[in-house]
Amino acid sequence: QVQLVESGGGLVQPGGSLRLSCAASERTFSSYVMGWFRQAPGKEREFVAAISWSGGSIGYAGSVKGRFTISRDYAKNTVSLQMNSLKPEDTAVYYCAADRTTLTDAAYWGQGTQVTVSS
Repeated sequence: QVQLVESGGGLVQPGGSLRLSCAASERTFSSYVMGWFRQAPGKEREFVAAISWSGGSIGYAGSVKGRFTISRDYAKNTVSLQMNSLKPEDTAVYYCAADRTTLTDAAYWGQGTQVTVSS
């Protein structure tokens, strides 16, 4: 059973930056596809970014491409999401997800961390 714990959320002004981190409990973390999703109030959960087990394949939603960067640290068993040039529409609960094959129906989810972009 993989446990995922997110951290790093908070309140930031438009144009600011935040870095989210997700710590994985499983020692075989390196073999999992990892990613981030978000859910804004009244909206469905949406894909944000994903990174393959090797780190060689990365994907982003069009709305965050060029502003967000996903990365993973195998030594620390973590995956991070660096968010720059934040906009009010980025406000949401951000969830870390993991699966052995694909995030389309991810097997493991974190509890979520709130990101609020507001002046």
